[in-house]
Amino acid sequence: MTKRGNGEGSIYPVKDKNGRIVGYRGSYWVYTANGPKRRYLSGKKREDVADKLVQALSNRAGGLVFDAGDLTVGEFLKRWLADSAKGSVRRSTYESYWRQLERYVIPALGQIKLTTLTHMHVQGLYRQMQDRGLSARTVQYTHAVLHRALKQAVRWSIIPRNVCEAVDVPQVRREEIRPLNTQQARMLLRTASGERLEAFYVLAVHTGMRPGELLGLRWEDVTFSDFSGTLQLNRALSAGELATPKTKGSRRRIKLSAGSAKALKAHRKRQLEEMMQKPGLWQDYGLVFPSSLGTPLSHRNVVRSFKALLKRVDLPPSVRLYDLRHTCATLLLSRNVHPKYVQELLGHASISQTLDTYSHVIEGMDGGLTDAIDGALG
Repeated sequence: MTKRGNGEGSIYPVKDKNGRIVGYRGSYWVYTANGPKRRYLSGKKREDVADKLVQALSNRAGGLVFDAGDLTVGEFLKRWLADSAKGSVRRSTYESYWRQLERYVIPALGQIKLTTLTHMHVQGLYRQMQDRGLSARTVQYTHAVLHRALKQAVRWSIIPRNVCEAVDVPQVRREEIRPLNTQQARMLLRTASGERLEAFYVLAVHTGMRPGELLGLRWEDVTFSDFSGTLQLNRALSAGELATPKTKGSRRRIKLSAGSAKALKAHRKRQLEEMMQKPGLWQDYGLVFPSSLGTPLSHRNVVRSFKALLKRVDLPPSVRLYDLRHTCATLLLSRNVHPKYVQELLGHASISQTLDTYSHVIEGMDGGLTDAIDGALG
């Protein structure tokens, strides 16, 4: 038997029961997801095995050895979540990844060996999800998480390619926005007068803040003047976690209107009274819109209160809490406020995002093209 240096592999003859040499076998070590593992090569001639061994060692040196052993898709995804995703993304994002994989991917694909996973397996999963009535957005998000995990498997040289790159993902149709008109917005705010979340609805309509931004707002972010004030958006509440907004544009300063400042001052007074009524029970997070005990308020509970408010106002139940943000934008644009100011108020990344979102729902946002061309041509 001819041996090489440590880790460089070896070649030895293969004999039959009579002791005759019938071929040769080579071996070398690779490092897999489960630790070091010996790999084997065989051939009739020693020279053939030697050539194969040289190629295999070259591939190993170049990072082209793909060996996940018996690692299943489910085992890998759990390892990826624990070793890679956790700590590299926000906790709410990590938990979102985990829920998506646990609900949809692991039950369907978890028992398949990672090395035998194909694009057909993944495509079948997406088809099943759609057949169950899940939205295209849910399928797209599942795809994004799985694609990211398998991309890491390629980087770790566990698999040679990312099968997610060969699948078709359903398109997400633009979700129809349902902004309230001026009369509906007035009715909503009038009906909410005196409610615990009155100021929440007022700020949503007056400032266009996202629900998570309102729920993450702290009193230290609020500055009052005689008749107005300002807000500094530094965080948002997502999945129960207060976190810094992802984009630079989302971290912004908002000047309060007289109406929103008045509502917020009255809200502060009611909140202080509420705190005094619950000595020892109130947990002061400094939030502007906390729960009845001072802790972060659940988005679901706000939506529940909002739906009840819609019913009292006799507005369509299809109106979403997020549509109050759309209401702010459309009311301002319909009053000929320049889109650049609306973009900055909403925290959009670009003015094109603002125009793409609202130009089709605002009458007159065609810029008066037909009148302009008539005037130009006389």
